Amino acid sequence: MGQNIAEKILAAHAGRVSVRPGEFLNASVDLVLASELSGVVALREFERIEGARIFDPDKVVFVFDHFTPNKDIASAEIVRECRAFALRTGIRYYDVGRAGIQHVLLPEQGLVSPGDIVAGADSHTCTYGALGAFGTGVGSTDAAVAMALGELWLRVPESIKVVYHGHLRPWVTAKDVIIHTIGILGVDGARYQAIEFAGEAIQAIDMAGRLTMANMAIEAGAKTGLIAPDDITRAFVEKAGGRLDRLYASDPDAEYARVIDVDVSDLEPMVAIPYLPENAREASTLGDVTIDQVVIGMCTNGNLADLRQAAAVLAGHKVHPRVRTIIIPGSQAVYLAALREGLIETFVEANCVVSTPTCGPCLGGHMGVLASGERCVSTSNRNFHGRMGHIDSQVYLASPAVAAAAAIAGRIVPPDAIDMVDETAFVAAKEPRHD
Repeated sequence: MGQNIAEKILAAHAGRVSVRPGEFLNASVDLVLASELSGVVALREFERIEGARIFDPDKVVFVFDHFTPNKDIASAEIVRECRAFALRTGIRYYDVGRAGIQHVLLPEQGLVSPGDIVAGADSHTCTYGALGAFGTGVGSTDAAVAMALGELWLRVPESIKVVYHGHLRPWVTAKDVIIHTIGILGVDGARYQAIEFAGEAIQAIDMAGRLTMANMAIEAGAKTGLIAPDDITRAFVEKAGGRLDRLYASDPDAEYARVIDVDVSDLEPMVAIPYLPENAREASTLGDVTIDQVVIGMCTNGNLADLRQAAAVLAGHKVHPRVRTIIIPGSQAVYLAALREGLIETFVEANCVVSTPTCGPCLGGHMGVLASGERCVSTSNRNFHGRMGHIDSQVYLASPAVAAAAAIAGRIVPPDAIDMVDETAFVAAKEPRHD
């Protein structure tokens, strides 16, 4: 019997010819990742291991992105402790001014390649499956052990294959596809399973869109989300300086717990309404929902292509006077490219504010915390009670296009409901590019 992508990666890292779902194994890791919040716990656990040394300083990375720039004294002390540990042990670390949000930064820097195993002390480490890597979130204690041993203990997951047929309509993006998919699966429908995204529709989605889809695999409970490497992957990895020596594809006779076929031809712009990502609704049905804030960017939609899509909708418009609109580029490089392309000018002219790269508002930490009763349309990945602030606030998850349209209208509408929006420019912003 053949093997699927997840099984092939795990087998290769466990020194095995093949593995089967349900087996427990120790797999070598190619990268261990933590933010300042998870990293401070991991380093303290690491220092409790008698005689522990970092297994490979080039394969351990701290990215300061959650409460940075430091929002208060407590966060400043945490970052200082993480920074000191990184300098003492020689591991890589990314600080303010040369950093970004971890799940945008690491692919961009070529630190993740197809076929890798990435153990990240962050639940959205599954993002790296967009590159054909096995990225999975772990607790800080497991991260500490992986930092010392270079191995991760885990159970081989079953896999679900979701095959997407048809072609996306002009205003529909990868974010709409993944919201629709989570609506089908439910928030625990893929619990501890690997989701393999496949089909002709996936092949037409750019790397930014693939990163969005893999990022949200965890919102269906998945261990990871994977896309087989192709020409789009190769171009992205080559540009980033990564490796292309481990390109895995599923065998024709690979086994899956189930295969789900999804026709995206008639899919409309989608929104996940409070308080679960599975609550998928068409944006066109939510026109009575007025909003107070919009956040565009972060790890789920903070790549340059995402900002291009938002700018294509916002160009020539002003955001509604009641709506605070925050743009968060995913990295310094994305910020600079957006500046050079004139996207930042478009945002500022539309009365948006542009933030330094940060996770701040996504977890209700800073840079856009919601008050009681406020509603926000966000391009992030979670909309639980209190996720972005007060327990009585509400978060609606959407694509950059829907978020931009909502910012203009002051209520939730699809992009084609906004007058004088250039559909041709938006479609061009969706096209895969290798610049």
